[in-house]
Amino acid sequence: MQPLAFIPSPSQGVWHLGPFPLRAYAFMIIIGIVIAVWVTERRWTARGGEPGVVVDVAVWAVPFGLVGGRLYHVITDWQRYFGSGGDPLRSLMIWEGGLGIWGAIILGAVGAALGCRRRGISALALADAAAPGVALAQAVGRWGNYWNQELYGRPLDTFWALKIDPEHREAKYADVATYHPTFLYESIWCVGVAILVVWAGRRWNLTHGRTFALYVAAYTAGRGWVEALRVDEAHHILGLRLNDWTSIVIFLLAVAYLYLARNRSGPERIGAVPDGGGPASATTPDEPADATKADEPATKADEPAPATDAEPPTVADEPAPEQDAEPATAADEPADAEPTPAKDAEPVTAADESAPAKEAEPAAAVDEPTAADEPVKDAEPAAAADEPARADDPADAEPRGDKEAEAGGARPEPVKDAP
Repeated sequence: MQPLAFIPSPSQGVWHLGPFPLRAYAFMIIIGIVIAVWVTERRWTARGGEPGVVVDVAVWAVPFGLVGGRLYHVITDWQRYFGSGGDPLRSLMIWEGGLGIWGAIILGAVGAALGCRRRGISALALADAAAPGVALAQAVGRWGNYWNQELYGRPLDTFWALKIDPEHREAKYADVATYHPTFLYESIWCVGVAILVVWAGRRWNLTHGRTFALYVAAYTAGRGWVEALRVDEAHHILGLRLNDWTSIVIFLLAVAYLYLARNRSGPERIGAVPDGGGPASATTPDEPADATKADEPATKADEPAPATDAEPPTVADEPAPEQDAEPATAADEPADAEPTPAKDAEPVTAADESAPAKEAEPAAAVDEPTAADEPVKDAEPAAAADEPARADDPADAEPRGDKEAEAGGARPEPVKDAP
């Protein structure tokens, strides 16, 4: 049975460069790894990650993944190597084909976690960045099965059927030439999975490993029906191939993680590790600049506190007062020195002004300069006397009553709300 149109198989999958064999299967794996690293690097740096981190992690993930993939294949098909007529040394011949994707992902994830730990970044965040790249790597790697003429499906009589050479056919289909190209089905499916996870990750902001979980769920859903088409020998449990059961279990685990982590949010460690500290997070908000109050240039304890609403005027040439006392002006200050007006205070009247005491505004703030030699206690404003003989008298520091003002004193009535 052979249709008029079909997909031809390659005439050879190995070329020799002197004593060194160049195998198409190995080239497909290498190209897939390069694509995965390139896509992951672009997505990682787009999220704020440090360039070069993906390559460092891949140095750990790729060897672990290759070993894990081979172990999974050998364990699930142990009879080919350790059964009757098998050759145990063939279990090491990875170039002949045989990499189990789930073993590659499980041990590859272990290697990636070790690499992420060394760089101080989140393994889940890196897995999200790697999800579409891993799917594309699988899409390319499946073409290695094409070059080896292996893992094809049931007989098929149509134009997209794959022709298999007689030496690569299963014994029960020795007279059948064309089959389902399961490698092509899975390759196309993986490309669709890559597009899906990129779109869904942007649409719903799938972080904390949810993008990778979506890739796992989507891939296993397709792997289930592709696996059901294959005719190569495999272990069966309750009528299903072992890889079908593996796909079902992993699909359920991925969906469960998507549900349990549906509300996960918060920063992820995707930044570079600084030279003098721990890992920096590109998504962690910066600390406020005023978190340490000790770094403030000045404290309010050093600022003079106003005693009353009416602050006494300060003369520019007056020496600085001691401790917390408000500066006082001298009684013999020149009249033409213009004092600084106080907040909410009336203009200052010169000390030698000849206006009678009656004209002083009783409710106005203290506008007379204080004694030159006596600092005001507790920042209480004081008025200087007009009499030169009493300028140094400490008794004049206290305000006098209305009787003294009527007797000819030049001091106005003190402010009512002054302490």
